[in-house]
Amino acid sequence: MATTAELFDLTGKVALLTGSSKGMGEAMALGLAEAGAKVVISSRKLDQCEATAAKINASCGEGSAIALSCNIGYKEQLQKLVDDTHDQLGSIDILVCNAGINPYYGPMSDIPDSAFDKIMASNVKSNHWICQMVAPDMIEKGAGSIMITSSVGAFGPSPVLGVYGISKLADLGLVRNLAGEWGPKGVRVNAICPGLVKTDFAQALWDNPEALKRANEDTPLRRLGEAEDFKGIAVFLASNASAYVTGQAMTVCGGTHMWR
Repeated sequence: MATTAELFDLTGKVALLTGSSKGMGEAMALGLAEAGAKVVISSRKLDQCEATAAKINASCGEGSAIALSCNIGYKEQLQKLVDDTHDQLGSIDILVCNAGINPYYGPMSDIPDSAFDKIMASNVKSNHWICQMVAPDMIEKGAGSIMITSSVGAFGPSPVLGVYGISKLADLGLVRNLAGEWGPKGVRVNAICPGLVKTDFAQALWDNPEALKRANEDTPLRRLGEAEDFKGIAVFLASNASAYVTGQAMTVCGGTHMWR
């Protein structure tokens, strides 16, 4: 029987993360690197990726992280991201689909078709694409872990984030279908569903007195989420500590969405 330390050990594993140059993605990448994995830091801006990779290398040792730019909206860029990861680090063991967008805030009755299409393509189709690109590595080994960042927005309606929530609910459907398809081949697929987290991406939702008051009064843990809250979740889902967990929505919300 493996020890607890062995269950969480990711030494020798390769982890590819989209949307990982800052915020939750950066925290998850750092957690995976601290557990021993080699991590790929990826986002649209190479300079930000390089800065984050340098911080992780300084903390975890040279060679712990590499930086690769990628815009998830373009299939050819995703394929190049996977190919470059293979060239530099080898076969991929862990995939974290954390990148996402929300270019529209308002009622669904006013959303332009272009914004609707962009949200669904970037938040759902791109995840489907990269999962299909990476899965052969995992299937060949009979083991692997995929995480897709969804949201508590998947669990209910919103007057201002409707299509974003729809895209995140679609991600849960994607997770369950892939978990069902690839489970017999040893590949686990899970969703991470953040609540309101204090990141740049969600700044419009938390950076005001009303939101802070609501978080302090209505959230059972009486605070907003922090990026660092996702380090341990990523390591758990990536490692053998979660060997019997697949097709799940891991809700990390301070208690705001219990029993979902």
